[in-house]
Amino acid sequence: MTEQTAAPAPATGPEPVAPPPAPDLPPMPPLPPAPVAQGPRPPRRVLRAVARWTAAVLVFGAAGAGTAYGITSMERTDVPGLATEDDGRWDYPALALPALPADKPRPYSDGNPSEIHHADLRGLLLPAPAGATVDKKLKGGWVGTEQFTSEFTEGGRAGIGDTLREGTLRHIAARGWTMPDGTSNRIYLLQFSSADDADAYRDDRFIGASAGDEMLGAHEMELDESWKGGGKVEATASYVFSEPKPYGAAQVRTGFVIAGDTLAVVVQSRKGGAGTPGVPFHQTLILQNQLLG
Repeated sequence: MTEQTAAPAPATGPEPVAPPPAPDLPPMPPLPPAPVAQGPRPPRRVLRAVARWTAAVLVFGAAGAGTAYGITSMERTDVPGLATEDDGRWDYPALALPALPADKPRPYSDGNPSEIHHADLRGLLLPAPAGATVDKKLKGGWVGTEQFTSEFTEGGRAGIGDTLREGTLRHIAARGWTMPDGTSNRIYLLQFSSADDADAYRDDRFIGASAGDEMLGAHEMELDESWKGGGKVEATASYVFSEPKPYGAAQVRTGFVIAGDTLAVVVQSRKGGAGTPGVPFHQTLILQNQLLG
């Protein structure tokens, strides 16, 4: 039997020294705030219109809310292109929206997917400025399709009338006037059964990249490159055109504003080689858009 040898005893040494305590850590930084949930995407109709008319559309910013109130949030001197008191602006009266019928929402509020203007359309027409001579045919009341189509050359009137009859047109309200310098101004508000129907009229008449139907008295219409889209009304779109030189007997300017179920058409003209002044034309478009927004 083999003799077993005892294992040698482990070597002894100094006792192990405990490491020094770790320094205190700085306090944890606060967690970043939770991301804010984004609001709903714009309606598909708006996105489609913006994509189609990128070259010509200026989409406006925020609009007011309420049933009846004055439009006072923007000083007139803050409107782009209207910065001084002697730049040719017209002296419009203070603007106010008409009261809504009981329990009816505004065009872009919840519960109004068709973006319908429930207020009386005649109350949404821009009033005539100081010094204007009101057109006896266009006093701010209802007009027929024949009056509206008279703004276009005779060859296109039948087609416009057919499109209006087929497009669920409800009303046309209009107001016109002439200023002391000879500038003639006409505004038409065409109300359809829904925003989609107003868009359909625009598309059918090729308004957007072009002015659509030929305007009476204008040999040609081009995009108004001086238009900067002032006014900033959300979910509306503008298409603005002017007749280039040579004007002929008078220069014609026209602007189209899509606002929910309503299409606004503004037409200005002035005889003579000086043309139609751009500042009051843009001012009129801005204020009419604010009333519809």
